[in-house]
This record gives sequence, structure tokens and C-alpha cells, in this order.
Amino acid sequence: MIKLEGITKSFGSLQVLKGIDLEITKGEVVSIVGPSGAGKTTLLQIIGTLDEPDAGSIFINGTNVSRMNQKNLSAFRNTHIGFVFQFHQLLPEFNAIENIMIPAYIAGTSTKDALDKATEILDFMGLKERALHKPNELSGGEKQRVAVARALINNPAVILADEPSGSLDTRNKDELHQLFFDLRNQFGQTFVIVTHDEGLARITDRTVHMIDGMIQ
Repeated sequence: MIKLEGITKSFGSLQVLKGIDLEITKGEVVSIVGPSGAGKTTLLQIIGTLDEPDAGSIFINGTNVSRMNQKNLSAFRNTHIGFVFQFHQLLPEFNAIENIMIPAYIAGTSTKDALDKATEILDFMGLKERALHKPNELSGGEKQRVAVARALINNPAVILADEPSGSLDTRNKDELHQLFFDLRNQFGQTFVIVTHDEGLARITDRTVHMIDGMIQ
């Protein structure tokens, strides 16, 4: 479902990725671990088409995204890739359900369909009663679950998460990790997660170890 071939990336004279080959199948929950500076986040950004490799190819659902122009790439990213960051990145002026609906609006979904889908996802997550609350009225765990709901709204092929539980306490962290597996089991959702959390890495389907820009 995701295939990387010979991915390299340098910033000036520093080569961050040194020929990455990686395949991820549909419904896998994959963690990427390694020391700081190993290239984990850079690799995640390249998989997510937020950055371009210097060389190599990226295939998502059979599409070679390396060959797309920026306009087509933005549309592809919006409908095929969901993102969850360490700090939820919710827009403070919008309530939970409005934040979730934003990617659907960008994709051209009608307000009714976007609202129906967002409500369905919130209900699945047990947060339906928090739909009209703004981010400053939500707990840290609730904010991150809303961020996951936002990533899901367009039925993406993959959700990419960068240290998604890094700012959460133990209880909320465990609940978020369980949510990933619930979504995989219920909907066949694929996750690629950069993490320093050893507990999360242990329970994922596969752990990719990176060091010095290479997969070990």
C-alpha cells in the first residue's frame, strides 16, 4: 500500500536519509523508532508528501506521488493522508466538530455530508457530547482524539502520526494507543507512527528501527 524505493534527503552537507526502502501493507500499525537525529520525522514528512526526497520514489495505493505537480499533490494529500502531531494543532476559534470538518470542506464535501461523517466519528470515539466545545474547553486527551478524528474525516489510505502521545499523561496515552488499534480493527486503518514511546513500539504490528539515516 505504501512503497518507498531508494529515498535520500540532504539538508546542505548533512545527509539525513541514506537510501530508504520500505513497504507498509494496508491495515498495518507500524512504529518508527530511533535516536534523535536518525531521520524519523524527515522520513514521515516525505511519506506524507510534505517534503520532497532528493532521489527515490514514493508509491501510495499504487500512485507514484513523486511525479505529481504541487496542485495535484495537495489534492492527493488531503484525500489520501491523515496527520496527527504531538500537539494537536486544532484551530482555537473553531469547536471540535468544526475542526474535524475542515479537511472535508477542502476536499469539496458538502456541509451536510461533512457534518454527518464528523458526528459519526466523534460518536465512535465517545466524544459526541464534546462536539461544540472549543479546544480550550477540552482535556489534552480529548484534543488529541479530536485531532485523530480530523485525520480520519476523508477516509485516508494512511494516518501518519509524529509523537502523537508525547504530551499526554499515562492514562490518556494508553487510551490513544488503544484507539489506533480500535480504528485498525474496525476500519482497516493503516498507521505509521514516529515515537520514542517504547510501550507503543512494543505493541505495534512492526517496528522500524532507524539510525543515522538508515533502516536497521
